[in-house]
Amino acid sequence: MSLQVELEHSRNVLIVRLRGELDHHTADVVRFKMEEAILRGNIDHIILSLKDLLFMDSSGLGVILGRYKQLKAKGGKMVVCDVNQGVYRLFELSGLFKILSIHENERLALSSLEVVS
Repeated sequence: MSLQVELEHSRNVLIVRLRGELDHHTADVVRFKMEEAILRGNIDHIILSLKDLLFMDSSGLGVILGRYKQLKAKGGKMVVCDVNQGVYRLFELSGLFKILSIHENERLALSSLEVVS
């Protein structure tokens, strides 16, 4: 299975919706698209919407952690929402929830960033 990446720029927030599998085959594409959007746009925060992400491995964790560090260095935040059970478990085991907050949906994630759409 492949991965679809949908990017939506709303004010200073980049909403990243991932569908499919984020693994070593697709991680570079996600990294490139997110980095390009951060550098090109006025992005302070990222919302990762993972409702349709079926699988993720350590390569995916690396992409997320790298973009988190990139945003944090410029004072921004990254939050996740709509996480399915398998991906939730991976986040939990990796310790990512110690640095990223999780929300039920995109609307709640946006309001947690105190960004009014």
